[in-house]
Amino acid sequence: MTIAQTSVALRQPIDGRHRQIFVDGAWVDAGSGRTLETRNPATGTVIATVPRGDRQDIELAVAAARKAFDGPWSRFKPYERQVLLLRIADLFEKHWEEISRSDTSDMGMPIVRTLANRNRVIGMLRYYAGMATSLHGETIENSLPGEIVSFTRREPVGVVGAIIPWNAPTAASVWKIGPALATGCTVVLKPSEEAPLTPLLIADIMNEAGVPKGVVNVVTGTGAEAGAALAEHMGVDKIVFTGSTATGQSIVRASAGNLKRVSLELGGKSPVIVCADADLDRAVPVAAMSVFANSGQICIAGSRLFVERSIHDDFVARLAAYAKGLRVGDGIDPATEIGPLVSEKQMQRVASYLEAGTAQGATLVTGGERLTEGALAAGHFVAPTVFAGVSDDMKIAREEIFGPIISALPFDTLDEAVERANNTPYGLAAGVFTRDIATAHRLSRRIRAGSVWVNTYHAIDPAVPFGGYKMSGYGREGGAEHLDEYLNTKGVFIKID
Repeated sequence: MTIAQTSVALRQPIDGRHRQIFVDGAWVDAGSGRTLETRNPATGTVIATVPRGDRQDIELAVAAARKAFDGPWSRFKPYERQVLLLRIADLFEKHWEEISRSDTSDMGMPIVRTLANRNRVIGMLRYYAGMATSLHGETIENSLPGEIVSFTRREPVGVVGAIIPWNAPTAASVWKIGPALATGCTVVLKPSEEAPLTPLLIADIMNEAGVPKGVVNVVTGTGAEAGAALAEHMGVDKIVFTGSTATGQSIVRASAGNLKRVSLELGGKSPVIVCADADLDRAVPVAAMSVFANSGQICIAGSRLFVERSIHDDFVARLAAYAKGLRVGDGIDPATEIGPLVSEKQMQRVASYLEAGTAQGATLVTGGERLTEGALAAGHFVAPTVFAGVSDDMKIAREEIFGPIISALPFDTLDEAVERANNTPYGLAAGVFTRDIATAHRLSRRIRAGSVWVNTYHAIDPAVPFGGYKMSGYGREGGAEHLDEYLNTKGVFIKID
């Protein structure tokens, strides 16, 4: 079967208020007929309704994915998968403004940031396209008597259930779908109910690219219904999940029925260590935006800011001034730097941490309030917030907040900074600011986190593995290790004498 023969459904109009789920190459409503509303977090208005898929819809999607995996998709050659991924990347480029506006409207990330993610996301797709023809086993010299040739094969794991969060719908979708297609797997994608629209748009793009029916399916619904059904399903060979640690633990338990493979990219409470010799003009904006970007709704947010005592007060004052200067508003405005929180529920969660910080004795340096003036009144906006006088045992220094809150903590020695930075159940990411290359190497080696950035932050490249230590999950996204997550290794022995 050639790629050109595989498009089976018309492009779903993206300007309609009601969306459908994408199963087996067709747009359909949920079997129950129930729906969910999705709202613009900047205005509170309903953007669209989407199907509230549940177990019966997951059953259909998994069956379609299994049929495709066992059928025409398995006959695609590596170069055909490569051509298909390159075509998808070209279509992402063609529709990038539309994709960016969808993310901004659905979950609030400022349009300047969603537009700027273009090279990162499209680069991921092209990287996976390149890797599709680089998968290979190896011939192994064995010690068996007689003439027996032994070698390995790398084979796709099968049907992949991908459950993604609301804080980065486009990137999260691509990080799941891209390696699945490169390795020859099929996918059932379950987006977050808080931001389901862009994944549905991506399904449109997959169809436009000529992805065979059943290879990529998208089912909207709640985590408790559609997500749980996908994690438990005996016909799913692997689950890939990005989200909270608590949900990740539930997925591990749910997946035990058929011992399906699981990859988890979970929560974090990332430390940033600023040494006295750091370039403060560089460190202040980068440290600030390590948290304030996407209103703190990012798993790698550097929310524990350890600053060497001799520069602590100066650094915090500069940080507060920077935070006050950030423009908060509707993400669709190109001048907006900080958008809304995704929902009223998230707004209340962040508000509880603001209250806890003050109640436990931290000093509020700037921010600390919900913004309700003028056009902000209808949305879920929080001022960028900096707390000083924070101790390691305070709630704001221990728990993942997912909001624009930085806790500043002074330190006296690097040994102390490392010990305190590592004193967390998480280990997703960390940042270091120093001019001393030896210090950079020592700290990056000693910090227990899956990614360590020195004099920068948020640097993500498709060729470099990303993932967590400890309760931040296991498995990697990016690099050759990422594709390993989607492959089985088979040993083959052939007697030739």
